[in-house]
Amino acid sequence: MQLLEKLCNVHAPSGDESQMTSFLLNYINENKSKWLVKPKLIYGEQFHDSVILVFGKPRTAVFSHIDSIGFSVGYNNEIIKIGGPNVTEGDCLVGQDSQGYVEGNIYKDKSAIFIKFNRKIDRGTTLTFKVNFRETNDYIQSAYLDNRLGVYNCLQIAKNLKDGIIVFSTYEEHGGGSVGFLGKYIYETYNVRQALISDITWITSGVFHGKGCAISMRDSGIPRRSYVNRILKLLSKSKIDYQIEVESAGGSDGNQLQKSSYPWDWCFVGAAEDNVHSPNEKVHKKDIKSMYKVYNYLLPRL
Repeated sequence: MQLLEKLCNVHAPSGDESQMTSFLLNYINENKSKWLVKPKLIYGEQFHDSVILVFGKPRTAVFSHIDSIGFSVGYNNEIIKIGGPNVTEGDCLVGQDSQGYVEGNIYKDKSAIFIKFNRKIDRGTTLTFKVNFRETNDYIQSAYLDNRLGVYNCLQIAKNLKDGIIVFSTYEEHGGGSVGFLGKYIYETYNVRQALISDITWITSGVFHGKGCAISMRDSGIPRRSYVNRILKLLSKSKIDYQIEVESAGGSDGNQLQKSSYPWDWCFVGAAEDNVHSPNEKVHKKDIKSMYKVYNYLLPRL
């Protein structure tokens, strides 16, 4: 879990993902020679801070967003949400501005939220929850398991992937922004139009800890049923634990693929967490293993 802990500690709220991009490029370049297939690495200004890995003759793309929820500093140390963080007074935030390191606690004043700090922080500075990574026999708990676990999963499956595309996307937590042009590039360049979404979902009344990762039949978006049924039929022949999710809210990179002008099929496949968008997100280790096994099983067969 050392790699996962490192990923959780990278500062990369939506719109400010460059540090995560640098981390990924360094990791990929250091490790790709050990992988079963050495991928083509695609990145650059035309892709903003996103990264694409192409293995062999791809049929399926795996999308995993590298950004997190966070905060922007406004006027007089007021903080403005990036995405939908779950804010509790006293939560510790960290960041960096032109004058140095920033660390302080959240406090509320009337209808606004602020950070306690001994000076004015530069306007526009991005802040994230301070990470306290905890591991027990059964659980991992930390800020930003959503979606550093999805990224971690992709880096694990990359080791043995023969044919496929892995996409590290941006801006997911604040309404999408990169998946449209990434999907366009992949469709037009490789004629790939089916996707799995490596992301983290929620523990709910129907999705439980330790019962396997969730295969989502719908959230706020509705993937094409024939594609989801195909995935479920394949998994029914495996011996991997998984849960079927049906929710009325939430979203992922899959929603942005569905809204694009290209005929993408997609399905969300990911572990579920408690304490969503807080410093204390919690995932069962069995569900992390299940997620990895499901992707390894599906990608050669789709």
